[in-house]
Amino acid sequence: MLKYIDNILCVKFYVDIFNIPINQIVPKEEVSDLLRFLYEFSPEVREKALWLREFVWDRYPQANELIYDNYNALAFGWSVTEKLGQTFCSVAVYRSTNQNLHFGFYWGSEIADPQKLLLGNGSQYRYILVNDLDDFPKDYIIALIEQAWQNALAKVKSPKDIVHGKTILKMTSPVKREKKAKGK
Repeated sequence: MLKYIDNILCVKFYVDIFNIPINQIVPKEEVSDLLRFLYEFSPEVREKALWLREFVWDRYPQANELIYDNYNALAFGWSVTEKLGQTFCSVAVYRSTNQNLHFGFYWGSEIADPQKLLLGNGSQYRYILVNDLDDFPKDYIIALIEQAWQNALAKVKSPKDIVHGKTILKMTSPVKREKKAKGK
């Protein structure tokens, strides 16, 4: 009963303080929005994306999942706060004919990658392409996630900003990129 009351108070806090609509704050067990967004992708991509989601949640249940259903991609990441800037890792499924799946690090340029598996040459984001879960370097990624988690915690300005275990729908784009036929 206390857990239920704590959840109600936390939701009320978000609604009152951050002016976030109540329908955009849900517990991590609530996956209906994410499943609805994933529906447009192939079953194989959905399976991989949901496996990666569990991979992170099992290790960081205290994190918050932020969901962005954008024009080019569906992305969901984990943050120590409700802010994108404290995201430590994410999954992105791109709306293209090949439906690329990235497992990425928002501040990937700031974490050590001794095996040089991370792709990207921008000033911040790094990722790996996830083609086959059997080839996913679990142990290595676990070590990178821990670095990224510590890095994200260091970016928090006030401990009051840290919230725990929520799934927050941050954005839904009404217009989505159309898949183009290969060769065009």
